Amino acid sequence: MKNPIRLPNFLRSAGQTSKLAAWQTGRLFRKAAQSALDAVQDVLRAEVVQGNGELVREFVVGKALPVARALLLERMAARLLLRLGLRGALASNVVGWILPLVVEQLLKAGHKSGLFEKVSQHATVQDTLQRLDELRAATWKRLAPDHGTGAEVLPDDTSLPPQLSA
Repeated sequence: MKNPIRLPNFLRSAGQTSKLAAWQTGRLFRKAAQSALDAVQDVLRAEVVQGNGELVREFVVGKALPVARALLLERMAARLLLRLGLRGALASNVVGWILPLVVEQLLKAGHKSGLFEKVSQHATVQDTLQRLDELRAATWKRLAPDHGTGAEVLPDDTSLPPQLSA
């Protein structure tokens, strides 16, 4: 006979206190992940526009100096704190677990899609910004997959199937 899964007391009490169902917390996670991804994207885009494209390339490839990496992560955390609108320890805790998750998924999406090889080449600012947009879309697919619906984004020139007659 298996023992039932027991939730830690703090998690159980947090769920009972907030009165949120599981599907509601999923929505909140997606919102927090979207805010974190936007914050990461804003910081990386701002650095590219300021002329620090090489720093961004090194950050996404994983070869940035620890000081530069810490500076970028600090800016991302500050931007995320502003986006979330939370205060105090709760804000720090949320940023502390969502930002590393989003950055990790960003790096995994970049390695899987082969985008880092394209970014590591010397490119123009506009090309780098376009690659960052592609990386953001790939990361969001990893964070919030659309399972079961079969929905997909089609190119603009795709012909649509004829409508079924009733």
